[in-house]
Amino acid sequence: METEQQPMESLNTNLPQGTIALPKADNVNVPKLPPATDTSSQWQQIAKQVADLLAKLPAYVGNFYQEYNRPIVTVLLILSVLVTLKVLLALLDAINDIPLLEPIFEVIGLSYSTWFIFRYLLKASNRKELVAEINSVKSQFFG
Repeated sequence: METEQQPMESLNTNLPQGTIALPKADNVNVPKLPPATDTSSQWQQIAKQVADLLAKLPAYVGNFYQEYNRPIVTVLLILSVLVTLKVLLALLDAINDIPLLEPIFEVIGLSYSTWFIFRYLLKASNRKELVAEINSVKSQFFG
C-alpha cells in the first residue's frame, strides 16, 4: 500500500493570522493555538521574577535566621555533638582493633579506678576534700 501525501494548503487569508486550513477536516472542533508573538516578553517577565526572587533571597534568609536563631543554633549544636560522638566512637573502635592495646587500656582503667576509690571514696575526710575540689572547679567555670 502506498501512502499518498497530500500537499498542505497554503495559509488561508480568511482565517486569523498563523492558522492553516486542513483539507477535508472539520475545522470547527480543532483547537487553535494563539500566534506565538509574545514569547520574548513572557520569558522576560519570568526572568525578571526569578531575578527579583534571587535579589530578595539574602533578606529572606536573614529574616529567617533572626526569627529562628535559637532553634537553629540548638539543632546545629545537637548535630555537631552527634557527629563528634560518632567520630570518637569510630576512633576508639579503631584503637581497640590494634592487638595488645585493648588489654593495656583495660589494665590502665582498672588501676586508675582502684586508685581513685582508695584515694577519695573510702574515708569521709577524703570525700569532703573531693567535694571541695569539685566545687572549686565549678566556681572557676561558672563564676
